[in-house]
Amino acid sequence: MMKKVAIPFMLIFSFLILQREAYAATINEADSELCDTLKYALINSLRKPIDEAIQKIYEHDELAPEGLTWASYETDILKIQQANGIGGAYTITLLVKPYYRAHLTYGEDLVVIREDGKLISYKHLKTYPNIDF
Repeated sequence: MMKKVAIPFMLIFSFLILQREAYAATINEADSELCDTLKYALINSLRKPIDEAIQKIYEHDELAPEGLTWASYETDILKIQQANGIGGAYTITLLVKPYYRAHLTYGEDLVVIREDGKLISYKHLKTYPNIDF
């Protein structure tokens, strides 16, 4: 009877002693701090709806220069709002600064996008003078 109790006890005890803790470290293989890397990754993942908003905002602007685009490093995340509790839907509010040529800023726009890439709303805030060389 003693052997029947001792063998399972010894097996459990040896598993507990030999158990090793594993710690996972986040690996950042980018040229920026992890926080900046996550910011740019999030912004770049929303490229399609941001492009859609910029196109809609400036489609009737006759003074808008050709080739209007934007850069993730010149885009600010103003707010991330949680809609339905942890793990639920999120809306991301961005300040986008479209530019032309060698980063000549043409405007400032507020763009709101859901985390799944659906464009919620957009608003033009400011237009800068078009500089022609």
